[in-house]
Amino acid sequence: MNRAGAPDRLSKAMRQLGFSVIRVRQGARRAAAGRWRGVLLAGRQVVPVVLGRSGVRANKREGDGGTPRGRFRLVRLWWRPDRLARPCTALPVRRIDRSLAWCEDAADRRYNRPFRRSASEPGDRLWRDDRLYDLIIEIDHNTKPRVAGRGSAVFVHAARPDRSPTAGCVALTAADLRRLLRQLGPNTWIDIR
Repeated sequence: MNRAGAPDRLSKAMRQLGFSVIRVRQGARRAAAGRWRGVLLAGRQVVPVVLGRSGVRANKREGDGGTPRGRFRLVRLWWRPDRLARPCTALPVRRIDRSLAWCEDAADRRYNRPFRRSASEPGDRLWRDDRLYDLIIEIDHNTKPRVAGRGSAVFVHAARPDRSPTAGCVALTAADLRRLLRQLGPNTWIDIR
């Protein structure tokens, strides 16, 4: 509320601009570089994205470098509180700390889930120096049911400065990611084709 008691215009605008589905479309499939370039469509916004080095794959497997094809719910935002203020989003938000990792071992009962990692344990460490994981949107790929070997740690996160391919995630500039977060809610889906 503002001082006059009227609803805050920004909050009202954010609720009206929320998306139920954002779409990701792969670039030209003929060119090798086209497989891992694409666009994210959110309302009237068209944002360039980087995909997995193998492009979009209908039959995603662990380590194949593919971004999974399908429609997935956006589960939550993970964020580094030491680098950024809490982002403005309607998604559920969780903090990333130094011990947090994502299990990529298909033989582990924690497969495709976050866990507290000791220094000697394998896993995709979420506390990174390169800033790619300062903000991570978790999607529900391979969660219900969780199938060993069908892919893990598929996120929406910041792209590398050279826009090189990901290991299977969807990546966009950090600025585009922060703008997008303001328009996402707990019932938003991502459709990847």
